[in-house]
Amino acid sequence: MRNACARHNNRHNKNGKASFEHIYNLEDPREYFQTLEKLDYRAPQNGYLLFSALVEAKKRVPGGGSRAVTVVDLCCSYGINGALLKYDVTLDDLYERYSLEGLASLSSEELTVADAEFYGSRKRETPPNVVGVDVAANAISYALKAGLIDEGFAENLEENEPTDALKEAASGADLLVVTGGVGYVWERTFDRLVGCMEKGSVPWVATFPLRMVNYEPIARVLSKYGLVTERLSNHTFAQRRFVGADEREYVLRELMSLGIDSGGKEDAGCYYTNFYLSRPSDEAADTPIDALLGALPQKAL
Repeated sequence: MRNACARHNNRHNKNGKASFEHIYNLEDPREYFQTLEKLDYRAPQNGYLLFSALVEAKKRVPGGGSRAVTVVDLCCSYGINGALLKYDVTLDDLYERYSLEGLASLSSEELTVADAEFYGSRKRETPPNVVGVDVAANAISYALKAGLIDEGFAENLEENEPTDALKEAASGADLLVVTGGVGYVWERTFDRLVGCMEKGSVPWVATFPLRMVNYEPIARVLSKYGLVTERLSNHTFAQRRFVGADEREYVLRELMSLGIDSGGKEDAGCYYTNFYLSRPSDEAADTPIDALLGALPQKAL
């Protein structure tokens, strides 16, 4: 969904998939929320449920509790994942906030100031540090000023090597997360970004690709860094409703061509994602992904 994340090498760029290019690089996120609420877009909340569990798991790693966990949010857009991880808010809270009549008349600059105050009063007790990466410079600027990310980089890693500043910020990260960007960014971005991380301290990589995305090329790249990729087997995650019948038919055709059963999922009108987690082989062997995350309440998913 995140067209602003990479406009080139875009494997979602097919005629049947709706484009939301116009909402991903504005000076504030009001139109983003107003547009996606109508489609019941749930990716950030799904991300929070699992990413927050992984943050807590990272704190339990020997020595992990003595410092803040650092999360690199790839295709971060306006910092929505950061908002949910760092502050005591839900996605529905944000949908409600950005539809308020009282905010409609504010300039983007005024809204950013108001948002910094809004989020600042809701800070979680031990929030992670969040490093945001996206090609959308306006969205990155907003996320920084509002306090939703701690550092931000408007860089296109499909086309360019990371800057020295991004390399420094990403080195030593604990988690690399992506909610809606896989398919807009691909092997090259993951290779370049994971390659920034401190040698011997490769992060866990957690992603939510659509079910029609072949994740194997990314898993192969991550294996170069000693990471084993697992798919959460007992859950899939509704991402958003289709824009209309044409998009639904396009997705059903794609899934059928791949031999993926759409029954009870996409054929009911929504995109669904899988969840993948890549970790060092010894950690994956000690606690398989279903044991690590499979106990989440069904109602939360």
